[in-house]
Amino acid sequence: MFGLFKKKTVKEKLEEQHERLLKEAFQLSKVNRTASDAKMAEAEEIRKQIDALD
Repeated sequence: MFGLFKKKTVKEKLEEQHERLLKEAFQLSKVNRTASDAKMAEAEEIRKQIDALD
């Protein structure tokens, strides 16, 4: 309850976006491998940004 109005940090937002992209890539890997690879590349770029913040 106390964290209800707490704003997310940039790192937390990037981690959520990274996780979402990985899930999308996994779902696409069952149907369209090219699109899945593109999502994995996007997720890798987000991971690099997260690492740069640390």
